[in-house]
Amino acid sequence: MEFVTGLEDRKVKTLEELEREESVGTEVTVEGMVHSIRDMGEISFVILRSRDGLLQTVIQAGSEKEVLSEIREGQAVRVTGTVFKEERAPHGIEIHLADARILSKPEEPMPIAIDKWKLPTSLEANLNRRAIALRNVRERAKFRIQEGICRGFREFMTSQGFTEIHTPKIGAKSAEGGANLFKLQYFHRPAVLAQSPQFYKQMMVGVFERVYEIAPVFRAEKHDTARHLNEYTSVDFEMGYIENFEDIMAMEQEMLRYTFGRLQETCGAELSLLKAEVPVITEIPRIRFSEAKELVSRVYKRAFSEKLDFEPEEEKLLCEYVKKTTGSDFVFVTHYPSAKRPFYAMDSRENPAETESFDLLFRGLEVTTGGQRIHNYREQVEKIESRGMHVEAFESYLMMHRCGMPPHGGLGLGLERFTARLLGFENVRNASLFPRDIHRLIP
Repeated sequence: MEFVTGLEDRKVKTLEELEREESVGTEVTVEGMVHSIRDMGEISFVILRSRDGLLQTVIQAGSEKEVLSEIREGQAVRVTGTVFKEERAPHGIEIHLADARILSKPEEPMPIAIDKWKLPTSLEANLNRRAIALRNVRERAKFRIQEGICRGFREFMTSQGFTEIHTPKIGAKSAEGGANLFKLQYFHRPAVLAQSPQFYKQMMVGVFERVYEIAPVFRAEKHDTARHLNEYTSVDFEMGYIENFEDIMAMEQEMLRYTFGRLQETCGAELSLLKAEVPVITEIPRIRFSEAKELVSRVYKRAFSEKLDFEPEEEKLLCEYVKKTTGSDFVFVTHYPSAKRPFYAMDSRENPAETESFDLLFRGLEVTTGGQRIHNYREQVEKIESRGMHVEAFESYLMMHRCGMPPHGGLGLGLERFTARLLGFENVRNASLFPRDIHRLIP
């Protein structure tokens, strides 16, 4: 019997290792996909794509190795050669090839010119051939940045004593209420896909006090807009022993400040590639919902028809005003009407028609919803009953209230919307790896 002994020290070099001064003049082995080939007659430039980026390699005419003449676009290869400095090449280096091993060959030519600076396709064509389109360096840079956002969030949450949790996505009831649910049969019983991890986050506050999750949520809303997805990634946290909902806003502000700092450290090349403007956060301004509605109406001479929520145009105009007057790309809007918030939102003691809740708007779009939750059992039951809902249906949820909960609250941030705003995309599908909307179930 043989045993696994652990990771072997492979001889294959990464791009980061090749960039070091001591690699120049040495013979190295690297791996990657053939991204593009430029045949100049006496010399051919073969651009390899690895997880780190693009690497220029060179095949000179009359090479002794026949295998070098067989290199084609789309192949996976392992090549050996000598490292030279070359300021005009990506990362300032290139490898003069001496040998190659072709690891796999494509069955057909690329359906998209992925080596172009900008993909010469529509968004729909891009999404139809997503597995290939994402090989374009600008396309994949979006999702390197998105991963960096999640990494920054995780690091900050961990530093603040939060515990990562993983909650179920199939349940018996909705956390939000309403009829916009994806329904399914679960072993001959009705079930729904989770609209949010809300119930479970609250339950786990009674266990760990501070929890977070990054996971998909599902909304069966028949929107066909540039800002909606039917499956998106929600970045959530919930925390106990708060004084009021302002503690939640303060935590988010610091999380964003940390995440942007880390993003610039870890994804500087990708941010530069996409010309992304990362906000500098000092203090995020805040305004009450009723005041914000009045301000937009007055400043922009615009009557509003929706009294209990923001219209998309109002979000844009409010952010425009805040940017002009404060320089901030963000604004917290607080005290939303109780009628437009879920049953677990705590009503304001000053005015029960308002809630201790907020939205965070970023460059014209709402990206976060949060606030304080009801932690008292009788208050929660009364609010459920006042909305004509059946208390019995929430028995497992109310168990935590009956057994005692600390004052708590939290939020959910839409990862794709947030990424799209940061990178300047109008359509949220640009920032979704494999989008799910009312038209799309594949790839």
